[in-house]
Amino acid sequence: MLTIEDFHKYKNKEDFLEIIKDIVDKKKLSNILSTIAYENELLHLQAELVNLQHWVAKHNKRVCVIFEGRDASGKGGAVRRFTEHLNPRSMRVVALAKPTSVEQGQWYFRRYIKELPNPGEIVLFDRSWYNRAVVEPVMGFCDKNQYNKFMVQVPEFEHMLYEDGLILIKLWFSISKEEQISRFNSRLENPLKRWKFSAVDQEGQKRWDDYTFYKEQMFSKTHSAFSPWIIIKTNDKRKARLESMRYVLSKFNYEGKGDSASVLLPDPNVVQRYHRMVR
Repeated sequence: MLTIEDFHKYKNKEDFLEIIKDIVDKKKLSNILSTIAYENELLHLQAELVNLQHWVAKHNKRVCVIFEGRDASGKGGAVRRFTEHLNPRSMRVVALAKPTSVEQGQWYFRRYIKELPNPGEIVLFDRSWYNRAVVEPVMGFCDKNQYNKFMVQVPEFEHMLYEDGLILIKLWFSISKEEQISRFNSRLENPLKRWKFSAVDQEGQKRWDDYTFYKEQMFSKTHSAFSPWIIIKTNDKRKARLESMRYVLSKFNYEGKGDSASVLLPDPNVVQRYHRMVR
């Protein structure tokens, strides 16, 4: 335990760390230093996102970022860190509930089209129209004809968005089966996170291989030069958040880029285009 005398010995950061090392368990100290480094890097990247948002608003850009992945892959946590310091007037998070009876009778993409960004706006989708590519066929929420029609239409739909000037970024957060069950158990033990766990989540573990099949079908048929899939492959939540931010920031040349003195190039061992993973 630190005493008043320990603080009196403190002259600079290096000296203070030496004092801490003599008192705190090495593993605990490593965790503390890791958390400090993460929080510091996160703050720098969030400052870059603020600069990006100013640029998007100034130049009337339309930016749409899709966050996809299996249940408990870290999509929601990443979205929260992305938006933590952004201006809500020119940024929105879209997390749609299951379609209503009226929406079920409409063209599938209609309810997503109205949520797309306006000029000068960034919109982040916590799950998107790609529900129909993986979750719905695995869980039986759509029939084979609906699935096949979607898989044919989605590349054309995204090409129209591209031609219209919308900037679409598609992120897939990839975790292992063991990590997923570990996160499920963590949610069940935490009363503040228990609401996140559902019967669909539990069923997803049982149907892991089915999810994998449809996920690979989705990648192979919807990955394109104008709308590529970017895989964030790590079981480390913090690394996934930082590297996904770096990727998004690396796609733009905005005023003040790099002012935070942070590394803006993503780690190629974590952030990969789908076609590179196939090779």
